Amino acid sequence: MTMTGTVCEKPSPHLTLRRVSKVYPVGGGHLLGRKRFLTAVDAVDLDVYAGETLALVGESGCGKSTLAKLIMHLELPTSGTVSIGGQSLSDLNPGALKQARRQLQMIFQDPYASLNPRMTTRRIIAEALRNYRVGSRADIDARVTEIAKSVGLSTYHLDKYPHELSGGQCQRVGIARAIALKPALVVADEPVSALDVSIQAQVLNLILRLKKEMQLTLIFVSHDLSVVAHLADRVAVMYLGRIVETAPATELFRAPRHPYTKMLLAAVPRPVPGQNPGSQSIVGELPSPIDPPSGCHFRERCPIARPLCAQEAPRLTESVANHAVACHFADCEPQAAKDAANG
Repeated sequence: MTMTGTVCEKPSPHLTLRRVSKVYPVGGGHLLGRKRFLTAVDAVDLDVYAGETLALVGESGCGKSTLAKLIMHLELPTSGTVSIGGQSLSDLNPGALKQARRQLQMIFQDPYASLNPRMTTRRIIAEALRNYRVGSRADIDARVTEIAKSVGLSTYHLDKYPHELSGGQCQRVGIARAIALKPALVVADEPVSALDVSIQAQVLNLILRLKKEMQLTLIFVSHDLSVVAHLADRVAVMYLGRIVETAPATELFRAPRHPYTKMLLAAVPRPVPGQNPGSQSIVGELPSPIDPPSGCHFRERCPIARPLCAQEAPRLTESVANHAVACHFADCEPQAAKDAANG
């Protein structure tokens, strides 16, 4: 941060999302003469700062992976803008977009499905280097060997195909591919959820080490809050396509303000003697993104919902420093929220 007089100013964000939405037409024609649409991402505003680890969390089906693909420009937003360094990706010509995408790389959830089964590890890692013509063939070969070593792969693994590797080894290949071009920002979409528990910690520690060594900006998509608590600087909570709370990780875990965030944290297993770990489950089911509730999308599952919640969608508002929440009755207990709604 920079100082102007006595005022502390935030640095400019490295990645900026403004009113980003993604809407898909739903198959099956029309319902009562109307087209049907699925809103996967709904008017998301988000800033990501250079060097930070931002965790994007929420239940399966809330739009996290779709938002990750929009950030990567693997899918185009229906509306809104995704900008890197103040430059909207949608405004770039193909040549400029190719150069911008060199700075954006992704680690995918499924380590097998994300790798070309007809390519060896060596070719998979080298592909991006060749595509951007990074040095001679000898330079690329040397760089591939160096990258493989940095992620815990030996020269033995370089001539193996994905089906000849374990899940953990395949994910290391995916990580190696992601860092090959020395990107500024990496999006990791549930990078350990498909792996055995025994190797999840190894892969997480690898990602954290590389993030520190390469000074990466990392967006970590996860539904596992225990993992997020271990690695995130800041957390954005997503529900049915919308960001409902953002805060520094320590602050969010210490004092969550949105009822959905509180519900997620209450469901995290904690080994407390005499108690059943994880006994508080998440109440209800995620509504359909084809026909979401009016107003606040969370209101049908919310213990403090009141009539206003059905009438008006709350805006994501920062009422505490660096802590923003989209809730009409944030911090209210059920009775207090009722009193506030009744005036």
